[in-house]
Amino acid sequence: MSAAGAAGAVDPAALHREEWGRLLALLVARFGRLDLAEDALAEAFEAAVRTWPADGTPTNPAAWLMTTARRRVLDRLRAEAVRARAVPVLAVEASLAQDAERVLVSDGREVGAVDERLRLVLLCAHPALAREAAAALSLRLVVGVPTDEVARLFLVPVPTMAARLTRARKRLAAERFEVPTGAALTERLDVVADVAYLAFTAGYAPSSGPDLHRPDLAAEAVRLVRVVHEVAPPGSVELDALLALVLIQHSRRDARLDPDGRLVLLPDQDRSRWHHGEVVEALDLLTPLTTAPATPYLLQALVAACHATALRAEDTDWPRIADLYDELETLTGSPVVRLARAVALAEADGPAAGLALLDGLGLPGHRLPAVRAELLARLGHDGEARASYDEALAECRNAVEADHLARRRAALG
Repeated sequence: MSAAGAAGAVDPAALHREEWGRLLALLVARFGRLDLAEDALAEAFEAAVRTWPADGTPTNPAAWLMTTARRRVLDRLRAEAVRARAVPVLAVEASLAQDAERVLVSDGREVGAVDERLRLVLLCAHPALAREAAAALSLRLVVGVPTDEVARLFLVPVPTMAARLTRARKRLAAERFEVPTGAALTERLDVVADVAYLAFTAGYAPSSGPDLHRPDLAAEAVRLVRVVHEVAPPGSVELDALLALVLIQHSRRDARLDPDGRLVLLPDQDRSRWHHGEVVEALDLLTPLTTAPATPYLLQALVAACHATALRAEDTDWPRIADLYDELETLTGSPVVRLARAVALAEADGPAAGLALLDGLGLPGHRLPAVRAELLARLGHDGEARASYDEALAECRNAVEADHLARRRAALG
């Protein structure tokens, strides 16, 4: 849903998703102060929520927010100048203003206007930050994902994530808002790829809230991946694979809910509702990569391609998917990958085989007990399955998934 509703009213949450990253990037480019820009924009959104219902929504909400935030920044700078008895520098140097129109990548070819959010992501991907901190900060600043949801994506407590974000902001306080070139650009693009996929995950499978997915956020992440892919030096296996992966996953967006808003699992989806043009584009990207060395995004994209090329659910090559996840787990050691491998192995070799893979696995959230409940139910262990469904329901923060789990539990009798 767009920021403007059917009656012309503005949904603040939708406006925040659509405009936060762009406006923040413009403010940072203008003033060179990430801390002031973020605080001022947050205050502008708060002012909008407070005043628009009484005063009416402005004709151009984004311009109103930008003007309000800019005034807040100027007020803060004036206050700092008074305290320091100095004149603040209010503009970024002229070269950065020119960079806002174009950027030269390492081989000298010129790229069109740089996406403002890409510029902000590149700042967040600064070498001064650890990769996980860069990804978390980019999700918070560029896409506007709430801190609590960022924490869930990284499987850490909310206070821990809030502290990490604060430290990351402080590390970037004195950094310039610019696009690197050459090897520095290539290095940061690897981090940006991780950031973009985490942003996509926040839209494709949000861990909390009333929606099973947020296609608008997922679409923005796909767009970010396209921009990164466009400005990157050619021949990046991971970026080609990442674009293919998000295209295939996003192609299913219209088939993931039934007319009543209930979850439709992948095997039960109406495959005619998938966006097959996006699938074809993804498969074209993957075709030259069949002999490339295995990378995390390539292996995940090949899994997605197995699903995308199966005409019917029963045609899915589950042994191949299980093997790909086995290779991915060896590469990453991720407990999330182990969980996905258990699901694939259950389809290939039976629920007992999948259940055995879950022994000793530790993973916060509802997905592990939900998978365990499903496999126990298939084995006829209804009592244990009920207990696992109860555990999953206690942990689930997504309304659509919780409804699905409750219905699966009720079906046990």
